[in-house]
Amino acid sequence: MSTPQLSQPTRSGAGFDLTPPTAEQRKALEAALTREEAEVLLHHGTEAPFCGGLLDQKDAGVYCCRLCGLPLFEHKTKFESGTGWPSFWAPVDEAHVTAIKDVSYGMVRIETTCARCGSHQGHVFPDGPPPTRLRYCINSVSLEFVPHGAPLPDRLGRGEGVATPTAPAAV
Repeated sequence: MSTPQLSQPTRSGAGFDLTPPTAEQRKALEAALTREEAEVLLHHGTEAPFCGGLLDQKDAGVYCCRLCGLPLFEHKTKFESGTGWPSFWAPVDEAHVTAIKDVSYGMVRIETTCARCGSHQGHVFPDGPPPTRLRYCINSVSLEFVPHGAPLPDRLGRGEGVATPTAPAAV
């Protein structure tokens, strides 16, 4: 007789649990969103350029998914793109961001979503700075900034820890 195998959480290289929220957890997470956050995160909307609250954020810290709290980007990969949205040249861990072909509005783009909860973050373009030459153009409303040393959002009760500097981004 074999012992049933319990499924283990999927972990990223950075050590975060990427298991999607349960239906009950997701319902609670979505209920806590503002109307603007829900429009962007759940319905693939876009906030107006040059209006986002994180555009001028320069402090050391981590930018987490507003819906589930997964760390997505770090301050050291943020740069001024002049586009009106926070821009980054690399995620904290490539496993944290999913790329999806987007053909809306008569264009072909690559949408970026949170790999854990699937919420819309923005788009990635091949016109960023070295070393990756990528520009992750992200809606401020899709993110929550956490200063280094502060507790990470733990909306799923997974004991995610505190915001700490990561190793240099792989190129």
